[in-house]
Amino acid sequence: MAITIYHNNACSNSRGALALIREAGIEPVIIDYVKNPPTCAELADLIARAGLTPRGAMRDKGDVYEQLNLADPSVTDDQLLDAMSAHPALINRPFVVTDKGVRLCRPPAVVHEIL
Repeated sequence: MAITIYHNNACSNSRGALALIREAGIEPVIIDYVKNPPTCAELADLIARAGLTPRGAMRDKGDVYEQLNLADPSVTDDQLLDAMSAHPALINRPFVVTDKGVRLCRPPAVVHEIL
């Protein structure tokens, strides 16, 4: 089974999901999305396939979120996607992609749904 994880090693949820994937005997493709952020189109696709909205896939913590006033409900989905693409730390993590689907693995055990 091919698995891709959009990973941030600084995130305990991301490290936890990666560990669970490896415990299942699978070595995933690891995309460090902070260094190699997805495009707006790629991000929109991941979010849609996970059954989420851009707001539901956004981290609502941190200085950038506050500085860009992203809590404002008038901010559109396209503006949220632009912000996440420009500032990948705003992307909630980790997203995991398998043949069985896409999940935002928070908590990490959600990864079992698609293994």
